Amino acid sequence: MKSSRGAGDARLSAAIIFALHLGLAAAACPCQDPRLCEPISSPRDFEVFVFDVGGKTWKNYNWSLITTVATFGKYDPELMCYAHSKGSRVVLKGDISVMKIIDPAIRATWINQQVDLAKAQYMDGINIDIEQEIGPFSAEYYALTSLVKETTDAFHKEIPGSQVTFDVAWSPECVDRRCYNYTGIADSCDFLFVMSYDEQSQVWSHCIARANAPFNQTLAGYDNYISMGINQKKLVMGVPWYGYDYTCQNLSETHECTIEHVPFRGAPCSDAAGRQVPYKVIMSQVNSSLSGILWDEEQKAPYLEYKDSRDVFHQVWFDDPRSISQKAAYVKKRGLRGIGMWNANCLDYTGSFQTQQQTEAMWDALMPK
Repeated sequence: MKSSRGAGDARLSAAIIFALHLGLAAAACPCQDPRLCEPISSPRDFEVFVFDVGGKTWKNYNWSLITTVATFGKYDPELMCYAHSKGSRVVLKGDISVMKIIDPAIRATWINQQVDLAKAQYMDGINIDIEQEIGPFSAEYYALTSLVKETTDAFHKEIPGSQVTFDVAWSPECVDRRCYNYTGIADSCDFLFVMSYDEQSQVWSHCIARANAPFNQTLAGYDNYISMGINQKKLVMGVPWYGYDYTCQNLSETHECTIEHVPFRGAPCSDAAGRQVPYKVIMSQVNSSLSGILWDEEQKAPYLEYKDSRDVFHQVWFDDPRSISQKAAYVKKRGLRGIGMWNANCLDYTGSFQTQQQTEAMWDALMPK
């Protein structure tokens, strides 16, 4: 998948597996206060689910909001200790080939490895991020549901109060050929993290640049999940803290940017014609852009336009506090479990007063008004 979320590789390092087999991985608590190595088990009324991809930017996150951090970067014991000091969970990333999980023995081995790793690192659960193609009612379809249930059962038993979550596409309608048993998976874990971004991964109409997460399209996805019978308290809304920079083959006076035809999983066009850009980079482009920040009322999303060094037009679509706060209002209105983002590292935590204000506004937009 084009998103960095989907490109993960869940293979444990040989060293970690070797240590687990020898029973040596349960090292002494790395925290100054040993109580911080105890699992976080208290329930939270509203979930703010944060993805962290590594480094030390986490030191500047808004910890007054965060309930869970999913670690998609290198394990950082300092992050674990600090998150626990704030009452926030820290969870593993889980990924495995869906071809392998048809075998119950392979599922069991993988689950045991994840539980052992979570214990060794004093973590509070796992976020399962499998974004692979699965046909409806196939062997993989049923095996994936079993994997989620068996993982949840194992974690809840071995780490009381732990949290098992599963990442799903913005809509349950076989997006990117991911035809999963969404109701069965929702029933089998604590909640679903809905990736309400990369919504142009399959473009079936005109090949033009569009919003990464159009408002009405995003909300329709949640309406579909709920109409399937999935309880809204099992749904956490994911919003993008990044956008897409598209090279325009043609840019019309009405701001229609024609993009290259890049097929993806059966669709003639996709957002792979663009490149992902963090929010902090987009904000640094505003003053030098041709347009400043424009607003598309139909998609309720901001965008900007600029010319590169080769004199070629670009159009950049993204989300900002205005667009995110409107989605957060829906979270509150429909009573969803919470909200989160991919990913927290996309903001500027060390820049000028202006950039710090921009960063603060993005965090504040997560909380429904």
